[in-house]
Amino acid sequence: MSEQSAIEWTDATWNPVRGCTKVSPGCKLCYAATFAERFRGVPGHPYEQGFDLRLVPEKLLEPLRWNQPKMVFVNSMSDLFHPQVPDEYIESVAHVMIAAPWHTFQVLTKRSERLEMLLNGRLSFAARSRHIWWGVSVENCKHGVPRISHLRRAKAKVRFLSIEPLLEDVGALDLRGIHWVIVGGESGFGARPIKKEWVLSLRNQCERENIPFFFKQWGGNRKWATGRELDGKTYDGFPEKRPSAIPDAANRTALIRSLPSKELLVLNEAVQDRP
Repeated sequence: MSEQSAIEWTDATWNPVRGCTKVSPGCKLCYAATFAERFRGVPGHPYEQGFDLRLVPEKLLEPLRWNQPKMVFVNSMSDLFHPQVPDEYIESVAHVMIAAPWHTFQVLTKRSERLEMLLNGRLSFAARSRHIWWGVSVENCKHGVPRISHLRRAKAKVRFLSIEPLLEDVGALDLRGIHWVIVGGESGFGARPIKKEWVLSLRNQCERENIPFFFKQWGGNRKWATGRELDGKTYDGFPEKRPSAIPDAANRTALIRSLPSKELLVLNEAVQDRP
């Protein structure tokens, strides 16, 4: 069964990696870290190790078992391009995404330099697939905006920005080669404020460039109270999705068996080593 998501711009989450480390100001109130650390030390819980980074190869094949098309946020509880995730494992994740074109996969990272390097190298087989969307987080000018250039240089078919949490006016962005923009404020206790004029500036830039714009939330301590309307309407733009037909169960099983041997080897070793 897929992990249904309450995130407004996706349907489900898939976490073949768990845990991460903070890398920039946008990570300060990381919801994933807060959630995971609640369960540190709970025997048998998926986050028994808290937010420590770990590979979860037993989850690699999940999307191939889902028989309904979904938009899938890849590693909502981690970062696929974290330096502690081996290149070989990232490649395994990409092979699974390639094998399941009836889904739309959304991969988001703050490690944009590694994304650029791998998409232009050993992940080039996945970079040009329309059903895999590659994105970077942008929270401010110093740390976030430079990631856009790394993404643009990656030879990806669909590129997107998650400008959340938006912490300051990021000014006029170079949106060449960008196909989707998500904007949102920070949420949770101690959330840093967002200003309407920052959001309007980004909306207007997207409209001028004919880029789908998605406004996720105003955020704050009670995000359900502040909602997600901007000037009296919601913005739910998406890139065009072109999912393929869903194979039946027998053919999905055949797909699993046809994956490159290293994926099955990693998975079998994980099952054998499981206590």
